[in-house]
Amino acid sequence: MVFRNRSDAGRRLAALLADYRARAVVVLGLPRGGVVVAYEVAELLDAPLDVLPARKLGAPMNPEFAIGAMAPGVIQVEEELCARLGISRDHVAREIGLRQFELERMGALYRTVQPGVDVTDKTVILVDDGLATGATAAAAVESLRRRRPARIVFAAPVGSQPSVAALGTRADVVVCPWTPEDFVAVGDYYEDFGPTSDEEVLGCLRRAQAEHPADARL
Repeated sequence: MVFRNRSDAGRRLAALLADYRARAVVVLGLPRGGVVVAYEVAELLDAPLDVLPARKLGAPMNPEFAIGAMAPGVIQVEEELCARLGISRDHVAREIGLRQFELERMGALYRTVQPGVDVTDKTVILVDDGLATGATAAAAVESLRRRRPARIVFAAPVGSQPSVAALGTRADVVVCPWTPEDFVAVGDYYEDFGPTSDEEVLGCLRRAQAEHPADARL
C-alpha cells in the first residue's frame, strides 16, 4: 500500500474513524504534515480541527534520529540512549532551546487562525502522517493528557510495529491500519511526501474554521 499524498492518506484513515462521527470529538494534527492528514479526518467526522505543536530532539550525527521530543509543557529525553551514543548534555540543552523556540513560533502563528479548542472531557483524535520512532507522538500524548480529555485516540496511516505497540501504552486507542514488517521511514509509503509549509497548515485551519467552527475555546 502506498498513499498518493497526505490528503489521500487522511481520507483513507478517516474512513476507519467514521464511528466517532456522532460523538463529541476534537481532531488535533501534529504540525506540519499531520495537519493535512487531520484535516481530512476532521472533515469526515464533522469535527473541529486544531493543532498540537510537537518536535523531536535530534541527534548531532543525524538530526532525523530522535533522542527525545517536546510538546507544550513536556520534555522527554532518552537519557540511556544519549549515554550509549555519547551525546553531550550541552547538545541536548541546545536542542531543547531550539525546539522550544520553534514550538512557541508555531503556536503563535497557528493561533492567529485557530485560537484553540477546549478538549476537556472530550474524545480527542490526535493525528500524524506516520509513526516512526514514536518519540514525538509520545510527547504529544503526554502533553494532551494534561488537558484532561476523556479519551485520546492516536491515528496515523502507517507506522512501525514496535512504535505502534509502545504508543498503545500511552494513548487509549491507537489506529494505524498499515504496520509493515519491513518499515524503514514514513516517506517510503507515500508517492508525494514533500515538506508541508506553514501556509498549508494555516490553509487547513482556515478551511476547517469556515466549515466546522468550534464553539468552545481555551
